[in-house]
Amino acid sequence: MKCGIMFANTVFPDGQRAAAFASAAEEAGFESLWTVEHVVFPDNYGSSYPYDQSGKMPAHPKSKLTDPIVWLTWVGAATRRMKLCTGIVILPQRNPVVFAKEVATLDHLTEGRVELGVGVGWLREEFDALGIPWENRGKRTDEYIAAMRTLWSGPSVEFHGDYVDFSGVSSYPQPANGTVPIIIGGHSRAAAERAGRLGDGFFPGKGNIVELADIVRQTATDCGRDPDAIEITFSVQGLMGDDPAGSVEELEAAGVNRTMLPALLFHRDFEESLPMWAEKLSITPE
Repeated sequence: MKCGIMFANTVFPDGQRAAAFASAAEEAGFESLWTVEHVVFPDNYGSSYPYDQSGKMPAHPKSKLTDPIVWLTWVGAATRRMKLCTGIVILPQRNPVVFAKEVATLDHLTEGRVELGVGVGWLREEFDALGIPWENRGKRTDEYIAAMRTLWSGPSVEFHGDYVDFSGVSSYPQPANGTVPIIIGGHSRAAAERAGRLGDGFFPGKGNIVELADIVRQTATDCGRDPDAIEITFSVQGLMGDDPAGSVEELEAAGVNRTMLPALLFHRDFEESLPMWAEKLSITPE
């Protein structure tokens, strides 16, 4: 079972410490680092944050929430094997043609270590600040994924959709392995179905992982896709208790391929806590 560390850019937003943490995590045997994003923090937002009972983000307006692609570029230069994952970027807020170039460039520079986690977003006030319509963001997400994959498919490509339209264009460098895996984030049925329909992976932030995984697999089967080819990532945080290794086995039995620990566990003495948690989870460094 692979094990990553989630929301690392929120806990290690400063350069030298971020690079040192990434290097130490790789040495301890962790497989991936995951970021999260918000472009702006709106004052007095009314949208409900879905991952806390308070409905509010566990942050404040001056929290250093670094841009995920820039942060991953920084720590990518400090590591050699570590997978560099967004978990997630809010795809309908981005220009997919520009973003395809940025993601492919990072993947090219790091020799194929990028995995792109995307979601539709929950914070309407952020969309308003960016001047991007809140409505139909799910449909835009689907189309943006298709457009980006088209740009990664070769020279002189074309795409014609409701939100993206281009023809006879080339975007280089291409991803190191021909494309970048796209992981669908979200805990709703719609997110699980999107993962089964077009994702290379699925990362629910919460929910019943057995039920959600079943939706992913059934949707994939219905779409003529191989359900076993869709990698499922889930946090081990809520299942750890006194037996972390046992919790990992429980998730593996549910069809989870990768577990993740919150970066907050390593906020202070990460040089000591990373090897300790690697041992608890039976991670073997390369």
